[in-house]
Amino acid sequence: MTTRVPVSDPSRAALALREELADVFERFLASGRYILGSEHAAFETEFAAFVGVGHCIGVASGTDALELALSAVGCRRGDAILTASNCGAYTTGTARRRGFRVRFADVDPETLGLSRPTIEEALSPDIRAVVVTHLYGLLADIERIAALCRDRGIALVEDCAQAAGARRNGRRAGSFGDAATFSFYPTKNLAALGDGGAVTTDRPDVAERVRSLRQYGWDRKYRVSLRGGQNSRLDELQAAVLRTRLGRLDEWNERRRSIVDRYAKALAPDVGRFVALEGEDYVAHLAVVVSEDREALRSAFDSA
Repeated sequence: MTTRVPVSDPSRAALALREELADVFERFLASGRYILGSEHAAFETEFAAFVGVGHCIGVASGTDALELALSAVGCRRGDAILTASNCGAYTTGTARRRGFRVRFADVDPETLGLSRPTIEEALSPDIRAVVVTHLYGLLADIERIAALCRDRGIALVEDCAQAAGARRNGRRAGSFGDAATFSFYPTKNLAALGDGGAVTTDRPDVAERVRSLRQYGWDRKYRVSLRGGQNSRLDELQAAVLRTRLGRLDEWNERRRSIVDRYAKALAPDVGRFVALEGEDYVAHLAVVVSEDREALRSAFDSA
């Protein structure tokens, strides 16, 4: 009888921290502050320090984070956004909701992510921002892409939904662009017990605009100073859960890499190759194999 292995089982991670999360719930219930309270403020401070940037702004989802970040770096209705052809659905939906136009760049055949050459080939004078997704938990060619965007005066937004904790040359995902976005959906490496997201940035002006836009465009209560604001706040309970889990993220990412390594050892080079295997710039959100022969690949894993 075949044993089915679920693609994801968020309950395992939650139940492993049952006692700590129970304490979180009690603290949350007793606080009497359920939106933009002390847990939320503490998480923003702690996650900004973890990523290595000056600012973190909690929002309701990763999709909202991307929408607000693009607006905050200066994109306006009619502007063109460049993103990857193989993971552009979320960027496309977000951009079109704001009235942006979307263009697609090809990806590097080895990493399946954007690279400086693929972006250079697709750039046109009307591109206002580039969105780089660190797909599968592997940092893209982000340092060279950041240099290209700086040279061309184009805003760079990192989509780190799959790459929380990834690090290259001492810098983490979310610290390379003008802004970066994170999703804390329950299947992510750093997961809430519901929806949640964040924008990180080292630019005070971007941070100020995101904080305003996430709450109706207010600069103070009931006074709208920015158009395009919405109600998108990371709630206090999810912030408390994320604080509890953040300290374990590096350990959990290392565990993920070790699991992918076990699969890799069962795979002969002539059957297929893993897109990424090791190194701190890969946090193993997904284990992705490129193969020309699906049945040979299936057989190799079945016999391992």
